[in-house]
Amino acid sequence: MALARAGSDVAINHLDDDANAESVVSSIQQLGRRSMHVNADVALSERVEALVSRTLQSFGRIDILICNAGICPFADFMDIEEAQWDRVLAVNLKGVFLTSQAVARHMTARQGGGRIVATGSISSLVGGSKQAHYCASKAGENLLIKSMALSLAPHGITCNAVLPGTVETDINRSALADPALRAHLEEGTPLGRLGQPVDVTSAVLWLASKEAAWTTGSLVVVDGGATSTLQ
Repeated sequence: MALARAGSDVAINHLDDDANAESVVSSIQQLGRRSMHVNADVALSERVEALVSRTLQSFGRIDILICNAGICPFADFMDIEEAQWDRVLAVNLKGVFLTSQAVARHMTARQGGGRIVATGSISSLVGGSKQAHYCASKAGENLLIKSMALSLAPHGITCNAVLPGTVETDINRSALADPALRAHLEEGTPLGRLGQPVDVTSAVLWLASKEAAWTTGSLVVVDGGATSTLQ
């Protein structure tokens, strides 16, 4: 929605929530922007190719890619099964690779430059007893973004990541309903509150804009100062 308000036509990708995707598409169209949605598992190359193809058929070009798909099934290190490990790495890391490569091929072919922005996490900078698979995937994403920045810079394509702290969303809302956990997280955040999606979108919009044309390979931490207390 923030990208649409800033003037972008937006293709929405989702895994299995048609109703929500259609609602977002409708809201974007009410702003006078074009929008459509695709159902694609970003861990599968053929689905990613279909996602990019459908978007190009609808819009003709892709200027901005936001790699935002991610999962975090909390589990103690000793309880993580191989299948769960593989799935987290496939979505969170391989998914960024596949979508970025597919879109970058289009961007380089049309020679118009572009912006790639990934949603990372401060969990890429610190460990988590119940997030070993997630932390590993996000740490890998950091260096993937930096490597992509080097490879794609000659084509005018910038690659950056936003690393949020604890942001209240559907993925963690039930856990944050625990007053003790919420208070603990808020106390560990110098700015005294948990993040909201708008805190992240502000950074994303800047990285996707012309004003960030000389910024690439950067990891922008948006966490209310949480990681500053760990340094």
